[in-house]
Amino acid sequence: MKASQFFISTLKEAPAEAEVVSQKLMMRAGYIKRLGAGIYSYMPMGLRVIRKVENIIREEMTRAGAVELLMPVVQPAELWQESGRWDKMGPEMLRVKDRHDRDFIIQPTSEEVITDIARQELRSYRQLPKNFFHIQTKFRDERRPRFGVMRGREFTMKDAYSFDRNPEAAIKSYEAMYTAYCRIFERLGLTYRAVAADTGAIGGALSHEFQVIADTGEDALVYCPQSDYAANIELAEALPLLAQRAAATAAMEKVATPGKSTCADVAELLAVPLERTVKSLVLATDDKTEKGDAAGTTVWLLLVRGDHDLNEVKAGKVPGLNGGFRFATTAEIEQHFGCKPGYLGPVGLKAPVKVVADRTVANMSDFISGANEAGFHLTGLNWGRDLPEPDLVADIRNVVEGDPSPDGKGALAIQRGIEVGHVFNLGTVYSKPLNATYLDEQGKPQLMEMGCYGIGVTRILGAAIEQNHDERGIIWPASMAPFEVVLCPISYDRSPEVQAAADRLHDELQALGIDVMLDNRGERPGAMFADWELVGVPNRVVLGDRGLKEGQVEYQGRRDPAATNVPLADIVAFVKARLGR
Repeated sequence: MKASQFFISTLKEAPAEAEVVSQKLMMRAGYIKRLGAGIYSYMPMGLRVIRKVENIIREEMTRAGAVELLMPVVQPAELWQESGRWDKMGPEMLRVKDRHDRDFIIQPTSEEVITDIARQELRSYRQLPKNFFHIQTKFRDERRPRFGVMRGREFTMKDAYSFDRNPEAAIKSYEAMYTAYCRIFERLGLTYRAVAADTGAIGGALSHEFQVIADTGEDALVYCPQSDYAANIELAEALPLLAQRAAATAAMEKVATPGKSTCADVAELLAVPLERTVKSLVLATDDKTEKGDAAGTTVWLLLVRGDHDLNEVKAGKVPGLNGGFRFATTAEIEQHFGCKPGYLGPVGLKAPVKVVADRTVANMSDFISGANEAGFHLTGLNWGRDLPEPDLVADIRNVVEGDPSPDGKGALAIQRGIEVGHVFNLGTVYSKPLNATYLDEQGKPQLMEMGCYGIGVTRILGAAIEQNHDERGIIWPASMAPFEVVLCPISYDRSPEVQAAADRLHDELQALGIDVMLDNRGERPGAMFADWELVGVPNRVVLGDRGLKEGQVEYQGRRDPAATNVPLADIVAFVKARLGR
């Protein structure tokens, strides 16, 4: 392709609303144009990248046995009411009404629709297993859309859904998709890590996230360098840091800590390690009768070590909290503790609460917590002597770097990542409420076992840029780049020799199936080079009068520190070798 036939629109500065590197570079390089909050037009350069990503995904999904279809963006509310998600999904799901006042949604995902298709079409065990996928627009009404295409409201997603006869077969489908995802991200040229993850709002019993490694990533990934253990921080198991509880060596004592309402401040005032303190967090559950009527409120006190943070996902799995919880109000805290937040603790309660201690806290002795009196803390606290044993002991904290790995093979490390894919083993989470059954060998109806598998197509663009860029612009992996090679002829519009050589090289590369761009705009060399470094094309060939007289051209890879002279007669073979053709 020649630049005169294409559309190139670069900017020297990113618009003021751009927040992260990928958003700034995509807007500067002319990949996207902002239409509204979290809504972008994909310009010709950006659309070329999207199509290349989609093609790789489509090829690998087909290779893994999935069949492509296309489901609608607008879906009737009845299916979501039937599954129970109409009420469960929050304001992220955009609800609309048609002219007849009927409820619809703009799809955030398609579990309900595909299950409806399956229950109508997959009637016999002979039709299973089956895996359907589509690449389609999604909409999630983010409270605060940000980071460009990485947390937009409208986006493109590949979602696939498998249907199997039994749990064992469903695990095989899950493993096939896991393997396909690995192939996809390897072909995209991305450094990624697959980590065990929480199933979240999708549901199910097993899931893995595929995370592109990037220092700017929102997610914390936990892994063991000495083993294969890897998990999202929401799921990573935190082992107790104390093997057993030591005997008490100090008496409980009430000490003045005026104005010191955090564990760090208290530890500094008392000149003790932060690890000696215990942090109090107060939650509440709104109890209901079997009929669904209000039946009062239960207040929960969760205790984690002062240098640790509560993991709300883990807390949500604690028996009694797994039906949903909220943070307690100030009035509820004062009613049960007799004190405002900042000096709370498990001793001297004014009303009963459920106490949940993290595994490490349950093994602590001589620890420090709030005294339930403003300006005071208690030191020398010991379980069984100064306060009852906790009602529950559970893993409720985030792991930290250096914690022992749950597989016993080393210490944990943490790195940042950007989630671009997620696979779920759903079981019967959707087939049961939607009554998606098939007839087995005996002619009896059985629920289908399901899996779902998503890839954020447009999100991959932002993640790839966050991982691959420098001060000059984007550095695309060759498989994703809008063009594999750019030809930069100097004085194309003024030198017949340069023009002829450039056109001939362009045609030869194009005939070999190489995605090549010839910049025939007649730009000055500096401006031309800057544009293509910003755009991120991985291979550049420069042709000029002086070099051509010597039978030479200049080649420079986007990551190369300097250009290399290559004989004009050898440049096609050289480029093919660099592309691995």
